[in-house]
Amino acid sequence: MMVGNMSRWLRISATAVALACTTWPAIALGAASKSQPPRLQPPQDTGFLNRRIALNGITYRFQVYLPEDWRRDDGRLWPIILFLHGRGERGSEGMWQTQVGLPEAVRNHPDRWPFVIVMPQCPQSAHWTDPAMLDLAMAALDQESAEFHGDPARTYLSGLSLGGYGAWELARLHPRKWAAIAIAAGGVFWSYEPDRWQQVSALPLEYARAVGHTPVWLFHGSLDTAVAPRQSELMYDALKSSNGDVRLWIYQGLAHDCWTRAYDEPDLPAWLLAQRIPTHPEVLAERLVVPLRPPTIKLNTPQLDSLAGQYREPNGHAIETILRQGDQLFQRSPSGDVVGLEAESADTFFRPVDATGAHNVQLTFERDAAGRIAGYVLRDNRHEEHWIKLPPPATK
Repeated sequence: MMVGNMSRWLRISATAVALACTTWPAIALGAASKSQPPRLQPPQDTGFLNRRIALNGITYRFQVYLPEDWRRDDGRLWPIILFLHGRGERGSEGMWQTQVGLPEAVRNHPDRWPFVIVMPQCPQSAHWTDPAMLDLAMAALDQESAEFHGDPARTYLSGLSLGGYGAWELARLHPRKWAAIAIAAGGVFWSYEPDRWQQVSALPLEYARAVGHTPVWLFHGSLDTAVAPRQSELMYDALKSSNGDVRLWIYQGLAHDCWTRAYDEPDLPAWLLAQRIPTHPEVLAERLVVPLRPPTIKLNTPQLDSLAGQYREPNGHAIETILRQGDQLFQRSPSGDVVGLEAESADTFFRPVDATGAHNVQLTFERDAAGRIAGYVLRDNRHEEHWIKLPPPATK
């Protein structure tokens, strides 16, 4: 009897020890996990980011731009732009396409562009109109939209030059994808396939019918010899005849690079943000010729003399000189470079620009309470500088 009780006691003890060996580590692990704070995800980098995508066995490098206040965990859907670069930015390093056009405008004025921007890169030997490149552009957009919370109702398409050709193709192939389209110096008659001009009576209307009522904003330079302004004129006419929503801005005096001026238009990002899917059909056709520079006026000698003098930066490190020669005003930089100034009004002047129109420089003179010139503000499409007028030297 005692042997049976002893055997039963040993079995119970062994079971208790086994349970303790399995239970206590679990309890200890649970206690340790409760004592440690939860692991937080590292903050997402923003700005221009290196990206990759594999498609049909090929890995492509490209860029995506995230606004500074983008957050991974806030559940917010973001407006997203697919941007196609021009011929000169083709390559395989994944970065050249961030140098001109929309990316440059974002660097100059990030506050204007609260968008996720996808910037794929076309290889050197290819064109955006190649089917494989169109697939690349859409795959990059889909990948980045999924990861960075792109809003399907606010997905936009833009391109310049060669990228404008590609943008028209994507507009035709995926007409319900885009809330709005903006194209600079583009068209549907590709320079590397001149035979397409034989379809001039049919192609523009084909694209216009596919695009339907999606809002389109076209930009072109009047002196463009690389992609003729007629390309945008034909698309404007076709969209207008199809009761489309289209505006065309022709920059008078600009050559092929109209995109610097176009993406610098403050109204462009605001116009994009105003468009959503589903869009309400609207019949709007606007054709505008934008002068390269405003009309000039002539000022008399006393007016010009009141502006002449030396001006310094607020920190006092640099001095510029405004001087008069005859009926013309000139600006001399601290390094000695001299440029002429044209009068837009009694207090507003600008530097004449060439056909590139890269930077529009404007000087606005400011007056004190007594009406005397106190300084001027220099503005271009990137920034503004304030200069203070120095008192004239004392006469003996």
